[in-house]
Amino acid sequence: MAAGGGRDFPGRRWLSVVLRGAHLVAVIAFGAVLYGALHVPLAEYAGGAVLVGGVLLWLLDCWHRPSHLVEGAGLGMLLKLALLAGMLAAPQWREALFWLVVAWSAIFSHAPSSFRNARFLRQRVSGPRSG
Repeated sequence: MAAGGGRDFPGRRWLSVVLRGAHLVAVIAFGAVLYGALHVPLAEYAGGAVLVGGVLLWLLDCWHRPSHLVEGAGLGMLLKLALLAGMLAAPQWREALFWLVVAWSAIFSHAPSSFRNARFLRQRVSGPRSG
């Protein structure tokens, strides 16, 4: 068990760092494609890469701390993933949704932990138990 009551495994932190870095690269590539950049490697996969990276990060965070499922940070990530799915499904809304997700991400990542970790759903989430 990790400090703070979550589950852990060797290398989880570095996996998270690498996934977040790759996700950021995918977000930048997707924004470049959105605005018509001509030389974006694998441009046709940028949107899918953002979605897959976001889902993987959300799953890793939820596995590490099951309470993430009902806290502001976890719910905020779900909202961002839903907006991204909307971008992929409704091209006419891509630009507006892209900037909404970027602004939401910037605000939410710098919000006080009392907000990010606040439980917005009152469901009980069971995590690992120590014997």
